[in-house]
Amino acid sequence: MKCYSRLYAIISKEVLQLRRDRLTLGLIVGIPFLQIMLFGYAINTDVRHLRGAVADLSNTSLSRQLVTNAEATQVMDVVMRADSAEQLESWLKAGRVVMGLYIPNDFDRRVAQGTRAAAQLLVDGSDPVVLGAARQLAQLDIRYDTARQMPHPLSFIEVRTHYNPERRSAVNIVPALIGVILTMTMVLFTAVAIVRERERGNLELLINTPVTTFELMLGKIIPYIVIGLLQVTIILLLGVFVFSVPINGTLFDIYFASLIFIAANLTLGLLLSTLAKTQFQAMQMTFIFFLPSILLSGFMFPFDGMPKPAQYIAEILPMTHFVRIIRGIVLRGAEVFQLSQELWALAAFAVMTMSLALLRFRKRLD
Repeated sequence: MKCYSRLYAIISKEVLQLRRDRLTLGLIVGIPFLQIMLFGYAINTDVRHLRGAVADLSNTSLSRQLVTNAEATQVMDVVMRADSAEQLESWLKAGRVVMGLYIPNDFDRRVAQGTRAAAQLLVDGSDPVVLGAARQLAQLDIRYDTARQMPHPLSFIEVRTHYNPERRSAVNIVPALIGVILTMTMVLFTAVAIVRERERGNLELLINTPVTTFELMLGKIIPYIVIGLLQVTIILLLGVFVFSVPINGTLFDIYFASLIFIAANLTLGLLLSTLAKTQFQAMQMTFIFFLPSILLSGFMFPFDGMPKPAQYIAEILPMTHFVRIIRGIVLRGAEVFQLSQELWALAAFAVMTMSLALLRFRKRLD
């Protein structure tokens, strides 16, 4: 009987402790809810509404019919109109679109002859999922002229794959892994920084020093910036020599973008450390942030294929912008100025989270 009494006392203690720990109590409900919503609603492997552009040099009723039919499939949304194939390729390189439909000025004659491709579909093939959707779109059927009673539909769209002609998954995954690893390590390291100082009693010593709040925060960040850049170097070396991932951009652009991304993650970690009371709570908060970063950033699933509400959430996450940047530089050879919009988003996130961390931090024990 005493055994059951002692067991009941331990169980009661744990339940009481959980009731007092509101963060853990919230995670009991929050984590299943978050995973169900992300996997069941936001993640969509049936790719639709990919950002596309059209260069219709023919501008005939038949070419317009082709564009209309392409949009009707919902695989591609025409968001831009180009004047040439070169402009389509430049937009692909900058990541503004993931596919472009090029219709030459002799489109009608090519369809009538039926001996060669009448149109071309330029595709960012770095993501095999997008390439698969583009190949389905290329099977689109059109008729040259229904009044002429053509015996069968014609499909003369040629798919031109850019940036990953071998369709290797490693080419698409490895560059984005830089963002995954940096998010996991940088946020976690700094999330426990201030909490660790408080738990170990070091914060008592800092109270009696002339160190300012900004100096303390900056001192916490700088060592991890060096660690983050070292991790970037390791991943690049393994990607090139083990997985044969081509680096089409410059190393300066890669490290510059990585530096801003590291700063965004470190300032977020500092903000979480001001919210958490224990290191365990800090790690829990890191996990809550890490899960949507993985699933919504475009790392595992095409960003354009996700529902709009999920895309709005993803735009807040630093990893979403970094995945676009790093794939653009490494795979497409884009330059930093071509991806300036994503860089500004990362910089704005870093400034905002650093400001919030400075406002919340108090150099005192309570």
